[in-house]
Amino acid sequence: MIASSVRNPRLAARLGAALAAVACLLTGANSARADEDCFARAGAYQGVNPLVLRAIAWYESKGNPNAVHRNADGSIDVGQAQINSVHFAELRRYGVPPGALKDACVNTYVAAWMLKQKMIRYGNTWHAIGAYHSETPSLRDGYARSIHAVLASWGMDK
Repeated sequence: MIASSVRNPRLAARLGAALAAVACLLTGANSARADEDCFARAGAYQGVNPLVLRAIAWYESKGNPNAVHRNADGSIDVGQAQINSVHFAELRRYGVPPGALKDACVNTYVAAWMLKQKMIRYGNTWHAIGAYHSETPSLRDGYARSIHAVLASWGMDK
């Protein structure tokens, strides 16, 4: 794969996420079954827990791929994992336009890439999961508790 031939690991991770998201978009993976499989594939591709990805999508939008939320700061969150518009320019550079984020599979791959970036910084920890939402400690920790609560409600909190 092209991303694995890039020598800069950060660039490779970004490029890999973009290529996977675009591939998902181009293959038209829109069926419910394909969306279910996207959590597993995106998680495996980025090395993140697919159950955490699913919990994020559930917490953020109840899994609604068309969800859009307008924030008080003027930004918007798009898709089931609520990708914030602050990331739009970077995603566009890698071929993922904002409208593509309403595709559940593309949104899942982007969310997996974003979570992986936090894991690179904080390790495979609740801090990384919370930082998916915010770097501010109180918001980060509250978000991590919320994701843990979703997993616990599914009996997956171990």
